[in-house]
Amino acid sequence: MPTTLPVPIDFSLPEGWLPASAPAGVAYAAVHPQADAGFAANITVDGGLPREGVTAVELADASVERLREFAESVTVTSRRELGSDSAPALAQRIAFSALAGDMRQDFVQSQVYLFLTDDVDPRKRALIRLALTSTAAQYDSVLVDFQDFVRTVRPSAVAGV
Repeated sequence: MPTTLPVPIDFSLPEGWLPASAPAGVAYAAVHPQADAGFAANITVDGGLPREGVTAVELADASVERLREFAESVTVTSRRELGSDSAPALAQRIAFSALAGDMRQDFVQSQVYLFLTDDVDPRKRALIRLALTSTAAQYDSVLVDFQDFVRTVRPSAVAGV
């Protein structure tokens, strides 16, 4: 069952990407229209309310450990902190091997962790995680779309709040 985000956000899908059914724990999913070796590159959005004091690095490390539960050769190939003190973010790229259908394939996942701070209580932070997963062969051709997508993500202006 899809999940809801801790704060509403607005975003625009890259041209050609199609909304898809969100798997459990994911608030939103989209797929690239051209599959590679039977696997459709996808963008997912999820989030939560991390406990006070948890860092983006700790959350990113936990995500890598979750990947290791079903994937092999999991390697963080890049990680960097972004954003500002009031709106911190972290981006990481992970390479791994996993079964897709009945075939083992090499994949790359880019993750972006965005923290949105409560205007009333700055100790409260919501986390939005954006992820692109694709085959290693297709990664370079879909990365720009993902970067464009990330640039469009904004907190929603909720009427009446």
